[in-house]
Amino acid sequence: MPDPTAGPAADPAFLRRTDRGVTVTLRAQPRGRRTALECSAEGALKAVVTAPAEDGKANTAVIALLAAEWHLPKSAFDVVRGMTARDKVFSISGEPAALAGKIGEWMREHG
Repeated sequence: MPDPTAGPAADPAFLRRTDRGVTVTLRAQPRGRRTALECSAEGALKAVVTAPAEDGKANTAVIALLAAEWHLPKSAFDVVRGMTARDKVFSISGEPAALAGKIGEWMREHG
């Protein structure tokens, strides 16, 4: 029986659908010169933020960046793994297909 949370082949490599939303894997770069969300040719996601990696400031800045880029509320985001590491996994709560669609649309515009 197929997995109902599995997304179509068009989902980006960094995105996984779950029963409560999606998870996004990315590499964070704190103390950058500018704030930017980038996707490599291999499909890896990188968030560059100007905030330092202390007291959760960089995580907060990454959440604000993702929320702004993908037009989602900041309250939908949570750090699942990598609170103090550069490689992080964020969960985004909501309807998985709708979230994957918004993120996929961003990918088509910026990828």
